[in-house]
Amino acid sequence: MYAIVRAGGRQEKVAVGDVFELDRLIGEPGSTVTLPALLLVDGAAVTSDAAILAGVTVTAELLDHTKGPKIEILRYKNKTGYRRRQGHRSRLTQVRITAIETGK
Repeated sequence: MYAIVRAGGRQEKVAVGDVFELDRLIGEPGSTVTLPALLLVDGAAVTSDAAILAGVTVTAELLDHTKGPKIEILRYKNKTGYRRRQGHRSRLTQVRITAIETGK
């Protein structure tokens, strides 16, 4: 069984035991968070009805807060002497899916 959940402005395909990174969540490592399910696949049965998905809970455990890769931004205009250098690192949270429970 797997689910498509909304996480950090994106959609992620998750199953029990999966570890993935998403945008920084508030909480200490070891705490749990519930992610909203958008689609549930259980064998051949695919559920996308919003009324049924309201009863589905996807529980995840926060593992660690990390930073993404360094992104360097360089702006340059020829012949004018304009150069601007900027860097960016996204703040991420590592999460492990602990349970996908249906409302049955």
